[in-house]
Amino acid sequence: MAYVPGIALLAALVTGCTGGSGTEDATTDAKPGSPTVSVAPPGKYQTLPEACRSVSTGTLKQLLPGLADLPADQQKAAYGGKASVTYDTDRKGGCTWQSRTADSTRTLVVDFERVVSYDPSVSDEDSAATVYGKKAEAVGLPAPSPSADDPADGPESGSDGGSASPSATASPSAGDGVAPQGSASPTTPATLNPTGNDTGGDGDGGATLAPRTLKNLGNAAFLDDALEGGGSAPQHRTVSVVFRTSNVVVTVRYAEETTDAAEVPESAELQEKAQALARGLDENINE
Repeated sequence: MAYVPGIALLAALVTGCTGGSGTEDATTDAKPGSPTVSVAPPGKYQTLPEACRSVSTGTLKQLLPGLADLPADQQKAAYGGKASVTYDTDRKGGCTWQSRTADSTRTLVVDFERVVSYDPSVSDEDSAATVYGKKAEAVGLPAPSPSADDPADGPESGSDGGSASPSATASPSAGDGVAPQGSASPTTPATLNPTGNDTGGDGDGGATLAPRTLKNLGNAAFLDDALEGGGSAPQHRTVSVVFRTSNVVVTVRYAEETTDAAEVPESAELQEKAQALARGLDENINE
């Protein structure tokens, strides 16, 4: 199916993570006169956004156009998404939305993971970097070195250089005039600029198809574009954007499966929209 460039700007809604209160290393003494043991500082975030409220209805309408064609009594549930099963919503959370049209089925998945270190000498952020690194290696990318994703590196670490205070608390934001749960009033959602997205230039529709790292997204980020099917089977493309911001790892998966087996889901549109959503989530988390 043809992709029309210059998509409308996406607006992402995130209920903010709550920042930790500790900003300095803590120390403990087992006994008077015993050696002092340094304890790594806690992670910046102590809670997670509510995944099924993390994307505004306006954004879902752009990512999943088939939802707008559903009967009115079915739209509320469709836009509400399906929450992932989790036994600790402060540690993991996810949500899935799906729409169907005559041409294709589109699926959006957003996952949040707040990493906690059980080793007092290893910080939550370092543990999150390890989790992120394993995800990068799984798609054939090298895990970043500690210096490569250090917030002090500057602009490539995020929109604010990743230098926010560990005690900062992200402000809740909302889309379509609906306040997130626990918020006194809605705030303006982030506005995304597709021209700032990295779609490369050596693949389908101008998009780079090989897995690659992304700049200006969290402390570290990568994109993976996987196409399955072919022949008599429907073509299924999944674009995944994974990024780490402090001790939280976020995954955005945006997929399309075509009805016609001869029709290949276009990569450029999926990549552009997945990146735009990921950047909006990151901006809102770090507000």
